[in-house]
Amino acid sequence: MSYELYITQQIINAVSLGSLYALVAIGLSMIFGILRMTNFAHGDMMMVGAFGTLVLQFLNLGFGWAVVGGIGIGALAGVIVERVAYRPVRGAPEVTLLLTSLAVTYILENLGILIFTSSAQNFPLPEWMDSAFQLFDGQITFTQINLMTVALTAVALAALGWFVTRTDIGLGMRAAAEDMGAAHLVGLDVNRLIIVAFAIASGFAGLAGILWAAQSGVVEPHMGFTPLLKAFVAAIIGGFGSIAGALIGGYLLGALEVFISPSFPRRSPLIATPSSSSCSSASCCFGPMAC
Repeated sequence: MSYELYITQQIINAVSLGSLYALVAIGLSMIFGILRMTNFAHGDMMMVGAFGTLVLQFLNLGFGWAVVGGIGIGALAGVIVERVAYRPVRGAPEVTLLLTSLAVTYILENLGILIFTSSAQNFPLPEWMDSAFQLFDGQITFTQINLMTVALTAVALAALGWFVTRTDIGLGMRAAAEDMGAAHLVGLDVNRLIIVAFAIASGFAGLAGILWAAQSGVVEPHMGFTPLLKAFVAAIIGGFGSIAGALIGGYLLGALEVFISPSFPRRSPLIATPSSSSCSSASCCFGPMAC
């Protein structure tokens, strides 16, 4: 395989993986920008969205509608968490908010174990999503899941960009992120803005969880932990609280993980390497993606 084809394959992998990190990192940054709190329960919205989609599929709902429903369930879960857990302690010391978010994480994950057990559940996909496209005699491969991941992320990001720059609520969210007290003084409904922010952030996390489950093929209660940590790093790279920075940080982290991982020994504890011995270094997948 030529060096150019190798780089092209790795760019495809990096964009797909970076899209997942960007979705989660944007939600983290959005909440931090308004409330100045790190929402460690954000990763569990991935689990909620993925399990919501799984349940809707078991109810014989089409995959597309199940995905929409899973995103909605994730958004609803975020709104409930904000109303029940975070609003009562709003304005409390930062350590209180931190401990509250950790408590929410513990509760959500244990609810997931109680309802769905701790075992990984298969995440069924339509047959058309199992196909893959190969170029240059199979030296470059990208799957339907890769395409769907990038396409849905692009649509979500475009919709978010329009929302925060063209709607009154979006502009209000930006104002609240600049100065919550001033936003309240000029008559903005701060509670409403925070609810919308949590709904959007959790919906993004739900979408990321669905795509993560689609690439890995399974869903389980603790699935959001690793993506959350990586998204946290991505948000810091781009500047915590900046949506654009989180987007850039997500794709940068995805690129670093894809391009640097092959440089480490195969059994290095620092990175997760594919378990299949038949997976080539150019076409293997990273993160949740299976070879």
